Amino acid sequence: MLDGLRELSQALSIAFFSFSTGCAWVAAIVAPNTSYDRLDYSRADGHVRLLLVNSSGHIAAACLAAAALAFLSGALGAGIVGGLGAAGFFTNRWTLAPRKKDEKAPPGRRARDKTKRVVAVSLTLIFTLVTVIAAGLAIAGV
Repeated sequence: MLDGLRELSQALSIAFFSFSTGCAWVAAIVAPNTSYDRLDYSRADGHVRLLLVNSSGHIAAACLAAAALAFLSGALGAGIVGGLGAAGFFTNRWTLAPRKKDEKAPPGRRARDKTKRVVAVSLTLIFTLVTVIAAGLAIAGV
């Protein structure tokens, strides 16, 4: 019975890692390309930042669930790497967080929203690779 539970949790962790990888790929590559093809620059930039903020929490939750299932299946390496990936996706919430109303940029400086977006997309791509590695470790049972 426990072997069946281990196999099921391993299969589910692989599925959740794959799901979070696919969602991250869509949020970082597919949707921004479509946005910049169909919208003007400022609207596309805002759309991509909003998409990354809204999707990163859900991707982190799926990755965290996959990490928990990997721990349950005995794949400790996949669980640790998956937890790191979940934390990485959650950092987009802080990277793209808007400033408070009373905290404005110093005089003579602008808020660099483009830089925030570039950093968030880069982090998303890096942690997408981390979830691919975690899925590979879960497949191997490590």
